Amino acid sequence: MIQFKKIWGEATSFLARYQKIWWIDLALILGLIGLVFGVMTVAGEWTGAHRPSVDIDLSPWALPKYAFFSLCRGLLAYGLSLAFTLAYGYWAAKDRMAEKVLIPMLDILQSIPVLGFMPGLVLALVTVFPHSNMGLELAAVLMIFTGQVWNMTFSFYQSLKSVPQYLQEAAAVYGFTPLQKALKLEIPFSALGLIWNSMMSMAGGWFFLTVSEAFQLGNQDFRLPGLGSYMSVAAEKGDDAARAWGVLAMVVMIVALDQLLWRPLVVWGQKFRVEEGGGEEAPGSWFLDFLRRSEIVRLFQGLFKPKTVPAAPAEAPKPPSPAHQGLVKVFSLLCFIALVAAMAFGGFKMVELFLKVTPGQWWLIIEEALATLGRVLVTIGLAALWTVPLGLKIGLSPRLARLVQPFVQVAASFPAPMLFSYVLILMKWAGVSLNWGSVALMLLGAQWYLLFNVVAGAMAIPSDLLEASRMYGFTGWARFTRVLLPGIFPYLITGMVTAAGGTWNASIVAEYVTDKGQTLTAFGLGSQISQAAEGADFPLLAASVVVMSILVVTFNRLVWKPLYRLAEEKYSLSK
Repeated sequence: MIQFKKIWGEATSFLARYQKIWWIDLALILGLIGLVFGVMTVAGEWTGAHRPSVDIDLSPWALPKYAFFSLCRGLLAYGLSLAFTLAYGYWAAKDRMAEKVLIPMLDILQSIPVLGFMPGLVLALVTVFPHSNMGLELAAVLMIFTGQVWNMTFSFYQSLKSVPQYLQEAAAVYGFTPLQKALKLEIPFSALGLIWNSMMSMAGGWFFLTVSEAFQLGNQDFRLPGLGSYMSVAAEKGDDAARAWGVLAMVVMIVALDQLLWRPLVVWGQKFRVEEGGGEEAPGSWFLDFLRRSEIVRLFQGLFKPKTVPAAPAEAPKPPSPAHQGLVKVFSLLCFIALVAAMAFGGFKMVELFLKVTPGQWWLIIEEALATLGRVLVTIGLAALWTVPLGLKIGLSPRLARLVQPFVQVAASFPAPMLFSYVLILMKWAGVSLNWGSVALMLLGAQWYLLFNVVAGAMAIPSDLLEASRMYGFTGWARFTRVLLPGIFPYLITGMVTAAGGTWNASIVAEYVTDKGQTLTAFGLGSQISQAAEGADFPLLAASVVVMSILVVTFNRLVWKPLYRLAEEKYSLSK
């Protein structure tokens, strides 16, 4: 009788608890069913018969489907970016010989605009998959990938190079193998930075959504159904209502992605923090709390939870065997040789294209590159004027940061080209040509890199340093120049470098704009690249892309690298 009462009590307790949360599991099941249906729809679109052209429906009722298609492309590109980041970043950090080639090459790759990759990729993949949409879809995913991956890879590489020595010594004491060290130390140490940079990288991918989904090469139309092509067609037709619906759909998609993916990842990543930054509060996520209350999630956690076994007696660390080390070195060397061979082949093909470019065209490209460089520098200066004071205000006030950051993240993730039509209206009203107005268009994309980094730098200033400045009576300009600016200087330089790279890439859509059937151009390298891609002029496109890459890398070496060194030697708070 007592046993029956005990069982009955446990059963009623479970039912009482489950009655309160049954709707959570129901919502989760319905969401999974909808996700499966959506994935099947996307798979049907990818494997469907290839269409010479796609008619984009500007009805608001088509937007949920288009938004889901674009979201799937963005997430697939992010998956590729994450895999590339882990492999490339780890290789560069662990192989000193390869590092001397991989990091400069990464610097060059991030300076190449999307249109520098797109024509060759589109034509190659369409040739490989002539009877289905697979080629075009893969090309769009890879184009979004090029807007995401470089920032993530640099972040992961820098994190691997900055793992504290005491943690590495602890891993050696415990006898971690290279795989154990990667999984239990290096990747967890890099996790939080990788998550935050993933958010910015996803925003970088969205920036070129209209280019990736509505690409035209000569008289060939490679349009795909999605939010980017929806906004492109709406701009071409001058349909203001459709553009407004497209902007609303993009905002909803970004907010949903932030709440359902990035915010839970940020909260989950807090367990990998090595130390607490000044003035930070623990973030929260309603969706993560929602999942933690689900009985289905708990059931799966129980099924996949590893069984605990008694700890074995401690053994002396075993270094990797010479055979294993030799195999790793041989594999790395073979990869390095293959990389160098691919670079040599690509260089040879590039020279063949350069021979078709006339001296006059080369001189014009150089003049256009200098014009775009001027716009980039003006854009960075204008962005710094407002992002530094506002970023300091947000970063030094935890309450304000908690209120403002979600809105800033949405604004930063929103693809600026979708707002170009509204900026063009203001420019036309003010009588400003695109030669000057393109700076405003570039600013829409560049400013957020600076703002995020300034906020992060302000939040990382130790509270005791701020308290000391108050005790010594530093206020106003003196406090800014002696405490705040030196405190955020390393973050400010990082923000300027990433903003400059984003601005160079943004020039291809800011200096060549199509709106309401009218094409506006500015004198600059971005405009030249866009026109060469649209006209399928591959020699001129290759020459323009190479000149842009050389200029960006040279500027990085002569300006940004010395400023980085100054930040590390004079203004680093960790020294």
